[in-house]
Amino acid sequence: MPVAKKYKHINFKPPVEIARAGEKGLKFRRMFKRGGTPVGIMRARDLKNRRTLSPSTIMRMVSFFSRHAVDKKGKDYGNEKRPSNGYIAWLLWGGDPGFKWALKIKREIKLADRQSKSKSK
Repeated sequence: MPVAKKYKHINFKPPVEIARAGEKGLKFRRMFKRGGTPVGIMRARDLKNRRTLSPSTIMRMVSFFSRHAVDKKGKDYGNEKRPSNGYIAWLLWGGDPGFKWALKIKREIKLADRQSKSKSK
């Protein structure tokens, strides 16, 4: 997927720890036959395979994590033997490392946008 020139310096390829979280989410989903949505499953596959993501996908990741942070307070969140649906979904999107990384990439995108805008003036 081609990336805008202003983003060429940003690495949109998910790191290994995020790929592992997505893979773990897919494993839990198969084992427990629940958790996540079709979009979450698609995201986990992209993360697991370390596919380069688009800026808009990064923004969707930040949005997902921001909306679902409350799930971390739910029963069985983080329980490896009986994970909650929220925990499975969180992993499908890259888990805690995915949230941290997506926020970092979002900051880089916003900075590139500001710099690009100031150059065009």
